[in-house]
This record gives sequence, structure tokens and C-alpha cells, in this order.
Amino acid sequence: MKAKSLISLVIAGVIGLSGPTIAGPEINTSMGAVLVGGKAGPGLAAHGFDVVAYFSEAKPVQGNAKFAVVHNDATYRFASQAHLNSFKANPAKYAPAYGGYCAYGVSVGAKFDGDPRYWKIVDGNLYLNLDANIQQAWLKDVPGAIKKANSNWPKLASKLTSEI
Repeated sequence: MKAKSLISLVIAGVIGLSGPTIAGPEINTSMGAVLVGGKAGPGLAAHGFDVVAYFSEAKPVQGNAKFAVVHNDATYRFASQAHLNSFKANPAKYAPAYGGYCAYGVSVGAKFDGDPRYWKIVDGNLYLNLDANIQQAWLKDVPGAIKKANSNWPKLASKLTSEI
């Protein structure tokens, strides 16, 4: 019975990973069942990508459920114990800006999904964007977009995407 329950939980998690993201409320998380330390945890931040790897390896790296931690109502996964330890020591350094929502979206007053494949580190902060086209628009004026997003974020942070 336990094996059957675990299989159902894993299937639900895989199905959830392909679905839309939800507000958590300030963290963009992927829906679906997620295990952390053998227990159910909240949705995945950064679609399960290792946020420390952007800084240490300068590329997106898929995290592993074996190295996971819950922070601010979101489950973060890492590629190694060393990356998990780095995050635990200073989550603010590694967590994506605007809770992992699209930086361009926040700059225009919206909450779009942040895709971990479209990213940039600016002044020590990790920013995600919705897709390649949106990232190109964001890159045209990164300082201006960040300034607008920083102004908009306090009004957007606690709102569900459906409320905007």
C-alpha cells in the first residue's frame, strides 16, 4: 500500500510540473506534489532548477529531489549538497528576484511565469523571464525595467496572478 501511495504521489508531481504556476503568494511555484525529506512539501521554486548553479556554474542546472529545502513556502532543489548548503547559508543571495516571476512582467505590472532557461544575473541578483522574446524586450533596458519592477513588486507580491 505504501508503494502504491508513493507512486500516486510521484505521478501527481510529474503531472503538476507540466501545469501552470501558482502564486505562493510571493513565490512562483509549480503545482504538483513535491517531497522534501520524505514528507509532502510546497510547490517547486524555479521549476526545480538549482538557483545556486546560476552563480557558480553560470548556467541552468536541474536540481535533484535528494537535495531540497523549503524556504518561504516554496521547495528549492539543488544539484549537490554543497549548493544546498550555500543556499541555506544565504537564501537571499540566490533566490530569484520577484519570487521567480518574470522580471519583465513585473516591470509592466504583471506576474508571468519565470522560465529558468531565460535568466540573467544583474548586480548579484538572479532574474528570470517568461521566454526568449520577452527576455529580448527586457534586455533592451535592463536598468529601467528593474527600476519599474522594483516599484511595482510591493503592490504585486501578495496578489494572485488571477487578481492582477
